[in-house]
Amino acid sequence: MTSKGPEEEHPSVTLFRQYLRIRTVQPKPDYGAAVAFFEERARQLGLGCQKVEEHWSHDPFEAFKDSEGYIYARGAQDMKCVSIQYLEAVRRLKVEGHRFPRTIHMTFVPDEEVGGHQGMELFVQRPEFQALRAGFALDEGIANPTDAFTVFYSERSPWWVRVTSTGRPGHGSLFIEDTAAEKLHKVVSSILAFREKEWQRLQSNPHLKEGAVTSVNLTKLEGGVAYNVVPATMSASFDFRVAPDVDFKAFEEQLQSWCQAAGEGVTLEFAQKWMHPQVTPTDGSNPWWAAFSRVCKDMNLSLEPEIMPGASDSRFIRAVGVPALGFSPLNRTPVLLHDHDERLHEAVFLRGVDIYTRLLPALASVPALPSDS
Repeated sequence: MTSKGPEEEHPSVTLFRQYLRIRTVQPKPDYGAAVAFFEERARQLGLGCQKVEEHWSHDPFEAFKDSEGYIYARGAQDMKCVSIQYLEAVRRLKVEGHRFPRTIHMTFVPDEEVGGHQGMELFVQRPEFQALRAGFALDEGIANPTDAFTVFYSERSPWWVRVTSTGRPGHGSLFIEDTAAEKLHKVVSSILAFREKEWQRLQSNPHLKEGAVTSVNLTKLEGGVAYNVVPATMSASFDFRVAPDVDFKAFEEQLQSWCQAAGEGVTLEFAQKWMHPQVTPTDGSNPWWAAFSRVCKDMNLSLEPEIMPGASDSRFIRAVGVPALGFSPLNRTPVLLHDHDERLHEAVFLRGVDIYTRLLPALASVPALPSDS
C-alpha cells in the first residue's frame, strides 16, 4: 500500500486531520470549535443542522435576545450586566463633562466565583489598591422579582468544614463496634439537627431574611473501598454560611464538642473559614448610605436592605475598613444567577444604567470624612 504525498492528500484525510486538531479532551474541551466545525460542514453539504443545548432555550454564550427583549446568557444577571452598566454610566458622565470631588475607580477582578482568594483577597493587600484610597465601594447584588431593589450591607461567612472519623475496620458481615461510620453518623445528626433548628427559626419569623440565620448543607460523603469491607476512615464535608451576629469562637467550640461527643478519633478541619464579618451601617450615621438612599428615594426606588446569604468580594473590601454595599439594579426580574436560562430584560438593563448615572455622582460628591485620612 502506498500513500500520497502532502500535495496529493485525499480531501477526506484532510477533513479528518482538521477535526483531530480540535481539542475536545477533558477537563476543558473546546466544544464550541467542534460545533462550528460540524455546522460549517453541514452548510457545505447543504444539510440541516440543529444544535441542542440541555436545559437552555438558547446557547448560553450567544446572548440571544427574544422578541420580548429578554437577553439569554450566562452572566446576564451575575454579573456582566453590572460591569457594562458601570462603564456606560461613566461614559455618560464623561460625555456630559462632569467632574467630582472624589475619584471613581472601577475594578474588574477575577475568581470571585471560586472564593476570590486569587482575586480581591489578594488585591486589597496590594499597594495598587491602597493607592486608590478607597472610601466606599459598590459590589454585586442580586435580582429581585418584585418592584423593590435588594441591597446587601453585610454577608454570611463561608465555613467549609470536613469532619473525619476513624474507627475499627473489619469484614462487612460482622457486628463491629466503634466503627468510623457510627461516629460520623452522630456528628452528621448533630449538624443536621442544628440545620433544622435554624430553618424553623427562619420559617417562624416573617421578618427574618435568609442571610440573618446560619445555614448548613452536607455536600460530600467519602469513605469505603468495597461492599464487604468496613472502612477505617470516613468523612463528611459541610458548607456552613455563618450569620454575622454569631459568636464565632463559641460556634467553633460547638462544632468541636459535637465531634468529641461522637467518640475518639473524630476530628474536623477547615477548607475555608472567614472570620472577619463586617456590617456597613444603613442609617443616618453612615454618610455613604445617606447619599445612596437619597438618590434611590429621589428616583422612587424601593430598597430592601439585607444580609447577603452567600459570599462576594465585598467581604474582603469591608475587612480592610472600606464600607461596601452590594447592589445590582435589577428589579422585576426572576433570580436566575447560576441557573439555566439566565436572562435579563433589556429595559431593566438600561434602567440600571440610568440608576448608576445618578448614584455615582452622589457617592463621588460625599464630603471629606475623618476616615479618608
